[in-house]
Amino acid sequence: MCSRSCSRWIGVSLYPLVLTSIICNIVLFFPGWDVKYAKEGHITQEVQYFGGIVGGGLMMLIPAIYFHLAAENGCCGIRSGMFLPILLAAAGAAGGVYSFVVALLGVYNGPFCGVFGGIWTRPFQKSYFIYLINHTLWAICSEPENVVQFNTGLFCTLMATSCVQVLLCAIQMLNGLVGCLRGACNNKAFYHVNYNPNIFIAFLCFVL
Repeated sequence: MCSRSCSRWIGVSLYPLVLTSIICNIVLFFPGWDVKYAKEGHITQEVQYFGGIVGGGLMMLIPAIYFHLAAENGCCGIRSGMFLPILLAAAGAAGGVYSFVVALLGVYNGPFCGVFGGIWTRPFQKSYFIYLINHTLWAICSEPENVVQFNTGLFCTLMATSCVQVLLCAIQMLNGLVGCLRGACNNKAFYHVNYNPNIFIAFLCFVL
């Protein structure tokens, strides 16, 4: 697969993964599908690290847009033009790793829940994942309802999503390296005439 086609494919593939990461992180703020826990501060600490929104979301969205637009505008594979995609792919991979680590900690430490007696704590924090296979322990959390399944399911989704994101960014880094060494544009003049990097810079300024 040539550099241009590969970049377009990676950029488009990242969009649904970015959306999934952001949605999962947002939903985690509403355990039991109720806003009162967020208002009362009864939210798992890792949710507030915004791993899905920042790491798997914004840090991945900017590279995805660049890969897609650069390929659509004619060429992304000339030697000098592929250096920036390598840096953006590396930044996206770092965001994916951040999202994965935060989600892993979220699963490892377990949910923040109300136990019998009205005490709010993290009863599985030092269980070393044992609670995941011993479902009888889940009854310890009386509030929010089904919070263990809720917490584990969304964090595991974030982990799976971030793994795919990091893999795609690694492919793009390799793709960019190939473009730097070989070049992959059949018509370099087309790139200089039609692809204006100022458009992308203006878009970043608008987003930020």
